[in-house]
Amino acid sequence: MKVLVIGQGSIGKRHARILREEGHSVATVSRFPQEGFPNHQTIEEACREFAPGYVVIANRTHEHLEALRHLAATGFSGTVLVEKPLSAVPAGLPRLDFRRALVAYNLRFHPLLQRLSEKLRDEQLISVQIYAGQYLPDWRPQSDYRAAYSSHRAEGGGVLLDLSHEADYLLWLCGGWKRVTGIAGHFSPLEIDSEDLGMFLAETEGCPAASVQVNYLDRKGFREVIVNTRSHTFRVNLVEGTFQEDGVTEHLAVDRDYTYRAMHRSVLEDEQTICCDISQGMEICRFIDAIKRSSHKGVWITSHEA
Repeated sequence: MKVLVIGQGSIGKRHARILREEGHSVATVSRFPQEGFPNHQTIEEACREFAPGYVVIANRTHEHLEALRHLAATGFSGTVLVEKPLSAVPAGLPRLDFRRALVAYNLRFHPLLQRLSEKLRDEQLISVQIYAGQYLPDWRPQSDYRAAYSSHRAEGGGVLLDLSHEADYLLWLCGGWKRVTGIAGHFSPLEIDSEDLGMFLAETEGCPAASVQVNYLDRKGFREVIVNTRSHTFRVNLVEGTFQEDGVTEHLAVDRDYTYRAMHRSVLEDEQTICCDISQGMEICRFIDAIKRSSHKGVWITSHEA
């Protein structure tokens, strides 16, 4: 497959490397091309000269929809995968005549979350608690965190968007959201203008009580899900690689590239992929926007109001 990767920041470089290791022919569109990959200056030029069948949009969050529009305007009709989140704000989507349009919430492909999904299939959920945190200056230690898009609200930064994986797999595991209230803001000494902490409570179609915290603050990275059902308690730690059911713990560690490889294989080979589709991706943007508005107004917001 000819694959075009748009954007060569850290995540774009990861996609390009993994897809080449998977045996695909990879080209890029970037102002800062990665050595070893043929690079094009524009999406139009790449589609005309390289003719990809699969496109990965991995530029900065606030540029995602513009890249989608440019790609659609070329007449591209293959499969497109947009890095998460789909957009910095909820927005109308352009007309897309692609074979498929998906959003790269790769944690859906983590074996621990897939196992949890299977376990919850016939369970009645009572509560879900999700926590994810990592100190922002440690994310990309080779560069100044203050220059990264994460630090700038105008570029789609902020922890609610950056760690929108948690919002995605909450809705994937528990069904669509009914109402939400939250607190989000910049509370730490980090030199950023985006939020470094987001906490919210939500009611979903499948769970009456879900609580989520995401932050840029934890000096030791942490990612955990706890679910209480009528019959069991499940605890999943994605950093330590553990799955616990009613106190019995099993270990299942995977390397950092595993979920990306599994996602790309599924997108390219499986018509029934569990990958987030573009309408679900925009719904997550609506959900996160509702959390921010609820924090500003101090109220609950229902899905009908979003």
